Amino acid sequence: MGRIGVDLYPLQAGVPLAQVDTFGKFLGGSATNVAVAAARLGRRTAVVTRTGADPFGEYLHQELRGFGVDDRWVTPVAGLPTPVTFCEVFPPDHFPLYFYRQPKAPDLEMYEAELDLEAIRAARVFWVTGTGLCAEPSRSATLAALAARSVGRPVAPRSAPGSAPGSAAYVPEGPDTPRFTVFDLDWRPMFWAAPEEARPHYAQALRHATVAVGNLDEVEIATGERDPHAAADALLGHGLELAVVKQGPKGVVAVHRDGRTAEVPPVPVEVVNGLGAGDAFGGALCHGLLAGWELDRTMRYANAAGAIVASRLACSSAMPYASEVDEALRAARP
Repeated sequence: MGRIGVDLYPLQAGVPLAQVDTFGKFLGGSATNVAVAAARLGRRTAVVTRTGADPFGEYLHQELRGFGVDDRWVTPVAGLPTPVTFCEVFPPDHFPLYFYRQPKAPDLEMYEAELDLEAIRAARVFWVTGTGLCAEPSRSATLAALAARSVGRPVAPRSAPGSAPGSAAYVPEGPDTPRFTVFDLDWRPMFWAAPEEARPHYAQALRHATVAVGNLDEVEIATGERDPHAAADALLGHGLELAVVKQGPKGVVAVHRDGRTAEVPPVPVEVVNGLGAGDAFGGALCHGLLAGWELDRTMRYANAAGAIVASRLACSSAMPYASEVDEALRAARP
């Protein structure tokens, strides 16, 4: 549940945006990219979001279906344009983003009363992002969805109109099936007046999550701590089961509330565009959690998925298949 839009990425690296002549058009938005990444790894996924009632919105539906992502909960908003995002590509570590989400992004026009809370409760993994907390009505809808995950046992959702009996996604496999509520901290300073505005809403979201994921800047916004272990401990203090702190070129630290930890180095690659790496990491994290892998294996797998995308230009279309992640892990072994 979260952001969606059209990424317009320059097909020329090392060139300022003002001088770029050619662009590629891609499905984008952090939560949406995570859904695509998990689908590429064989998982059934859907995204809850909104687009404009315009040709770009139609394009996003086409792309979602092409990637195998269920788009039944992606609805149009009249009068608001589908957002577009530009970036500049200066490898290895400078990729400025320019969001065009005026006068307001449709994905911030989600209302609690319109949510399919049955489907949200029944999902084995539910992923939300910090961007959804930056404005109303999306803030209340996001927190309501998270709260619904905290109450009671999962139930099967109602089917989409016209679907065959039993075809709805997200039917839980049983009362003991692991379920995860992931809060992607997803700090975007341009969406907030100040960090202090975000912190109380982040704290409220964390109370309902079982997993939190963020880079060093994001965990500092959420906890006030920049040291990865201190930040992980602070996140676990909200009642989480797992805190994951991404450190870029220093790898990732993951700490479980039962005391298990994993510190995994990065997979070395020649970076082309680092913007989608975190979303690939997120989709692979979901895959590992659902597979019941050990923490270290999950982190290594997610790191490899992120590295693959960092070596490619796009985000959504660059998400790797399982065979590609396996090959990257084999190549990275000493």
